[in-house]
Amino acid sequence: MLQLQDVQSAAARLAGQVLDTPCVESKTLSQIVGAQVFLKFENLQFTASFKERGACNKLSQLSAHERRRGVVAMSAGNHAQGVAYHAQRLGMKAVIVMPRFTPGVKVERTRGFGAKVVLHGDTLEEAHAHAYLLADERQLTFVHPYDDEQIAAGQGTIALEMLAAQPDLDCLVVAIGGGGLLAGMATAARALKPSMEIIGVQTARFPAMVNAIKGTHHEQGSSTIAEGIAVGQPGKITREIIARLVDDLVLVQEGDIEQAVLMLLEIEKTLVEGAGAAGLAALVRYPERFKGKKVGLVLSGGNIDPMLLAAIIERGMVRSGRLARIKVSARDVPGVLARITATVAAAGANIDEVHHQRAFTLLAAQNVEIELVLQTRGREHVEQVLTQLRAEGMQAELM
Repeated sequence: MLQLQDVQSAAARLAGQVLDTPCVESKTLSQIVGAQVFLKFENLQFTASFKERGACNKLSQLSAHERRRGVVAMSAGNHAQGVAYHAQRLGMKAVIVMPRFTPGVKVERTRGFGAKVVLHGDTLEEAHAHAYLLADERQLTFVHPYDDEQIAAGQGTIALEMLAAQPDLDCLVVAIGGGGLLAGMATAARALKPSMEIIGVQTARFPAMVNAIKGTHHEQGSSTIAEGIAVGQPGKITREIIARLVDDLVLVQEGDIEQAVLMLLEIEKTLVEGAGAAGLAALVRYPERFKGKKVGLVLSGGNIDPMLLAAIIERGMVRSGRLARIKVSARDVPGVLARITATVAAAGANIDEVHHQRAFTLLAAQNVEIELVLQTRGREHVEQVLTQLRAEGMQAELM
């Protein structure tokens, strides 16, 4: 059974091998959510994820015989990079099996650490099965991403560091995929501070641990922007620890995670992936639950696909009204487009896109419908633009 001593031993083993990342208060986020929020910046690790803590702890304890044969791991990306990097550092061969949907940035970085990458299957479970097959065929040591006490102990060192930096924390809010991070942190935190509240967070699209522990039957989805915690089957070891030590598990929606990623980017100027923002997403979705408490969050990873990040930023701008689509109807006469654009400019908005529509509209034949995508200062500014267009005798509405 995983004990505090295992986590403390892992911390000694990891000294000088991984970063003791900052754990500091975000005053702006604290004001927004109504709790005192402390962020643990695990996205600053060399591989941009907490996963290398568990990988380093596991690989450091392999026998000389096991090191000579090498290791194999299954991962959607962050565990892969952690294993690949520390295997390379320790002079071991590493084979990494990754699902085909894995973001390209994670695949290329894993290869960059010298590992052989095998893309197999559409789910973590399919990749998992193939990794076990390779382990048997090639006599490699399988390094599980979460259901391993040595992995969980390494990841649990985060709690030791957080409580050393902020001993008066009331609550830890930790993302769950397979449960290694939460199991390790809960083991350390519960032993050091029994009164601490420990909350796990899963995306509603992959609620496997919530279903397993609470007996619920939430339907599982097929994809999520938090692919790092897209685990369909929780670990057996981690499930037992979480059921015993964790106070509660909550679910967050995709929109909550998107908002949290954008908040961290804009407010903290730090880049996190979807899984890394799950803790903040829980505070955004359930503010009353954490109001007035000193809450520790783990920014567990920063390996986000650039195209996904671009989509999150754009969708966030739409939600806040800083990117708006409006429809303007007017008489189809020379100069009407110039009048519309001049009115928008006078209102202080910037035109991002213009679609000039004559055929695909129900308006009278002598009228034209123009769709504009605008960059604005927010919802109130959008209303000001619409008001000025209407004052010029045009019909204008938000789409």
